Amino acid sequence: MRNSIKTELKLLIFKNGSVINLFIAINVFFFLFVNLVRLGEWIPNPHTSYPILHWIELNTFLPTDLKQFITKPWTLISYMFMHEDIFHILFNMLILFFIGKIFEEYLGERKFTFVYLCGGMAGGLLALTLYKIIPALSSLASESVILGASAGVMAIVAATATLLPNYSIFFIFIGSVPLKWIALAYFFLDLISIRIGNPGGHITHLGGAMLGFFYINQLNKGNDWAAPFVKLFQKKHKTNMKVVSRLTRTPVAPEKNKEQIVDEILDKISKTGMESLSEKEKQTLKKASQDI
Repeated sequence: MRNSIKTELKLLIFKNGSVINLFIAINVFFFLFVNLVRLGEWIPNPHTSYPILHWIELNTFLPTDLKQFITKPWTLISYMFMHEDIFHILFNMLILFFIGKIFEEYLGERKFTFVYLCGGMAGGLLALTLYKIIPALSSLASESVILGASAGVMAIVAATATLLPNYSIFFIFIGSVPLKWIALAYFFLDLISIRIGNPGGHITHLGGAMLGFFYINQLNKGNDWAAPFVKLFQKKHKTNMKVVSRLTRTPVAPEKNKEQIVDEILDKISKTGMESLSEKEKQTLKKASQDI
């Protein structure tokens, strides 16, 4: 029974080799763990101060005060995997799953990992910077913390919308809406909401979105910020050897550079949209993303 559950979980998380499922599983695991700790401390005494939970929050949430952050720099990553309530994590994971699948299909899981993690860190660093230099925020810095995967999720949304601006998402009662309008709506809503409430959250969203936008912008120009990261985890491919009969002595034409082909397809997408690709080009791009 135990092995069966373990096997089913592995199949669920690693189905189709998607790294998205892994990130969702990590987020869900920490959410459940923290809430089980909260429940465990509440049962014996509902009026307790929850010392274990307080210690976890103190060492995983991102403080907006720079002095506090310097003493625990790991929170720049850990805060991305912590969530406040069920609706917080549900909303983030749904967007990550549906938009992330589109991103991963065209650029691969390693680029997805890079953008997601760097988007979260970019959002956190932007928040730390603005809480330091903006008077209206600096007065709140010592008492504020940030948590949630939203910055990484927004990085994926913005990157996907920049790569495939005319890719449409269907909404009930509204119809099909291009990704570019969805991303812009999120961006400006976060921008005008900074002064209303949860300024740290809205700022991290903006930081993540900007990272996603500039990453694809540079990728279209031939500058792949994720290249060192991708190279670090690059799988070793066996060399394909072609055997030519001595009798025919037929010369083998050199194969066209795959990176050049992919770059040409990405350029075409940025200029004329996803719909302009032929079926062969879509398959080529999909195959390239799987080989990354």
